[in-house]
Amino acid sequence: MCAQKTQDLEAKISPPQSLGSFEMGRNDVNVVCTYGKIAVWFGRKVPDYIIAQVLIGISKVDPSTVHEFEIICDFDEITEYESKGYILVSYGKTAGGYRVNYSIPFSNKKALFHLSRFVLEELQKGEVRKDFYWNGSDCDIQRLYKEFRNNIDSWELKAINYKTEPQTNR
Repeated sequence: MCAQKTQDLEAKISPPQSLGSFEMGRNDVNVVCTYGKIAVWFGRKVPDYIIAQVLIGISKVDPSTVHEFEIICDFDEITEYESKGYILVSYGKTAGGYRVNYSIPFSNKKALFHLSRFVLEELQKGEVRKDFYWNGSDCDIQRLYKEFRNNIDSWELKAINYKTEPQTNR
């Protein structure tokens, strides 16, 4: 049981079942939370401050959240990304340079700032989808919803799906 249930969520998130997914957002950003992942869709016209509020909100609720990022770059650029707060996970020589995998920790404000800039650059080409990995529970999902609802205008609950027990043949 969560200590800080919001009144409107209490009736929706208190059945004996666990959450399967929780969808929330507004017309230019959509967030779907599950226990292992937060999937975010940013619409092409989302303001930069909303991107920042989403990323900061996630980091407040679970600073252990990460985004995995892969790029092909020159060897010299590897340390440039590390200087942005990205954590080098692996790299290997490939056609066109080096295939590099980074983890972007939400506990690092500098890394979040650069992630938000990266999202803004991608939005110039079209809508953007990002997956963030966390260990969120029902309580964390509720806290995230409350964080967004209190800090982002027009934030609303869109859908809640509950886990269903697999049926067994008797």
